[in-house]
Amino acid sequence: MKKLLAIDLFSGCGGLSKGFIDAGYDILVGVDNDKAALDTFEHNHNGAVALNADLSAPETFDLIDKIVGNRKLDVIIAGPPCQGFSLTGPRDFDDTRNKLYLAVIAAVKKYKPKAFIIENVPGMATLYKGEVKNEILRRLARLGYNVECRVLCAADYGVPQIRKRLIFTGIREDVGTPEFPAPVNTPENYVTCRQAISDLPFHTSDTYTCEPTTEYQKKMRGRCCTLHNHVITNHKKFVADVISLVPEGCNYKSLPEGVGESRKFNEAWTRYHGDKPSKTIDTGHRNHFHYEFNRVPTIRENARLQSFPDDFVFKGSKTQQNRQVGNAVPPLLGYHLGKKIKEII
Repeated sequence: MKKLLAIDLFSGCGGLSKGFIDAGYDILVGVDNDKAALDTFEHNHNGAVALNADLSAPETFDLIDKIVGNRKLDVIIAGPPCQGFSLTGPRDFDDTRNKLYLAVIAAVKKYKPKAFIIENVPGMATLYKGEVKNEILRRLARLGYNVECRVLCAADYGVPQIRKRLIFTGIREDVGTPEFPAPVNTPENYVTCRQAISDLPFHTSDTYTCEPTTEYQKKMRGRCCTLHNHVITNHKKFVADVISLVPEGCNYKSLPEGVGESRKFNEAWTRYHGDKPSKTIDTGHRNHFHYEFNRVPTIRENARLQSFPDDFVFKGSKTQQNRQVGNAVPPLLGYHLGKKIKEII
């Protein structure tokens, strides 16, 4: 069967498009302006072009045209940064500060794919009492698409992480109507942190030191023989001492009075619980800690919690890699979205 063709706008390192590849798509190009993320994208995406460009600039579409050529796009996937939204309110949706989202709408209008997926943070659904979300739905519908949006939780799709994302799904009117993939897990059988990463060495290593013990670990390893991006952070003693005082699954609120007071926001000094999915992986590396060890997770541990397979290699500095992992859509969520769209079109 001929593979469906897709492009990934605001691709980052390509978590969403990695899921689509696993669902049987060909990704032609990933567009972003983060060089390190694009280096990661290019390394892991089967020959897809990594295009470093500004999607708000009209000439960027000329560059995409050269890559796509005379091939007809089936799907557009996109994850425009939510920071693009103007704070002036929905009445001025064409404000230049909204240019990133407007670029996605312009791409749908230009290429008229059979379907599209746009993801963003759940808070967009309620921004200005839902008016921004409704304006996006209206504009996409006017382009000839049946469009629906829903907040999905990654843990429902086999990802060992409580991560919620607002997903817009559009299907061209002559093709069909949107559907969202049915959950494959329930809270009773969510994949846990321990089930996801307990086989990884407790020290810096590029080799595995034990066999996988769960189905999830086997799935993440695949045929990979080299362990990438697994470098342990050696904290200063006073930091490790503070972490040691946080019980499994707790945060700064469990610390003794006068300890760790430099950080007192909601996610500060959060230790994962081994028998639960992780909290939402963020783009930093200072607030979440391993359920057992007194340190932050490695890039590979957080990548596992995001459902990146072990043969997905992250490029750039450690800070850049953390940002890439935290910004990504979990590939397993992308896989189920891609599979459902494939069924429809």
